[in-house]
Amino acid sequence: MKNSLLLLFIFCSFEALFSQNLTLSNQAEISVLTVGPGNNLSDAFGHSAFRIKDRALNLDVTYGYGEYDFDAPNFYLKFAQGKLNYLISETNFNRFYLIYRDYYNRSLKEQVLNLKQHQKQALYNYLVNNYKPENRAYLYDFFFDNCATKIKDVAQKNTNNNIVFNLPNDYNDATFRNLIQENLNRNSWGSLGIDIALGSVIDQKATPEEQMFLPKNIHLFFENATINNGEPLVKKSHLLFDKMPTKSSDSFVVSPLFVLGIISLFIIFITYKNYKNKTQSKWLDISLFVITGLVGIFILLLWFATDHQSTHNNYNLLWAFALNMFVIGQFFKKKINAWFKNYIKFLIIMLCLLTLHWIIGVQVFAIGLIPLLIALMVRYIFLIQHYSNKN
Repeated sequence: MKNSLLLLFIFCSFEALFSQNLTLSNQAEISVLTVGPGNNLSDAFGHSAFRIKDRALNLDVTYGYGEYDFDAPNFYLKFAQGKLNYLISETNFNRFYLIYRDYYNRSLKEQVLNLKQHQKQALYNYLVNNYKPENRAYLYDFFFDNCATKIKDVAQKNTNNNIVFNLPNDYNDATFRNLIQENLNRNSWGSLGIDIALGSVIDQKATPEEQMFLPKNIHLFFENATINNGEPLVKKSHLLFDKMPTKSSDSFVVSPLFVLGIISLFIIFITYKNYKNKTQSKWLDISLFVITGLVGIFILLLWFATDHQSTHNNYNLLWAFALNMFVIGQFFKKKINAWFKNYIKFLIIMLCLLTLHWIIGVQVFAIGLIPLLIALMVRYIFLIQHYSNKN
């Protein structure tokens, strides 16, 4: 038994040593793989990976960035704080292909790179070294250090920055938010969550290089890039798998615009009844202040308590005002304090400022919020009128 374990250890050690010092043959090809969007928010933007293929060595593996390290201490806390290290992964190409074809039904494109032999070897050596346990982890950033930007950076680094990325013919200037929303239905809960959580920093225009944070743009820019004094970077490009048509599960009835629209109509209806009967449904006001206050606190935590750069300068605070949580005690009093009416006027001003920010392009807000913002405005105006008449 001991001899068998010793032989197994020697074999594994030899195999690891061999793979780390492998010299690619002249038949070797290095490709960029682009996986199309999936059906969930987590995979809605696609994926990118390298493929190393060498038939002479019976080698066909993929390397990709962005794998979760579930063994990391305090995984969920670090994930929320933006301090979670992600990993580079290594997978046999056949397994990689079958997973995305049969399990996920996501399209798969391949671009074989026009690299010199020493460039192929350098890139492969880099990936093998990067996959070592002590090198695998890196601090992920959705816009500037993700699965797609790593492909660009690794390719440039191992070709001595010989790659020139030319603008595609159909290139258009766009903000980071617009680029994200291209892959999403604007009237979806995922899109609503992104527009609430991410601040005005993503409403700035992305440079051509910055647009390559999306895998589909890596494919587009690589297709138009040159290397080694003007030669095309991509030697050949082909579709490995085309996504099978599926029925869309989107339904307007469960969309944010419809659901929040119904809720907003209910708020306006209750407000109208209160106005006609000269009453106040305090349960409604308490509910609105609690909800907007909690969302405001959540936004503040994303801004100041995490390392996520994209959550900074978030003007959703103009409608989701965190202080609302701390003034709800006024609704339990028979007579409000004098300052509370001015506080509600302040909330109306904040909503007006939000509208101005939206119009001039400081920040784009979720379209699903429109009915709710109108309902909040109507309710706040009613509260001022109600308290004025009551006093």
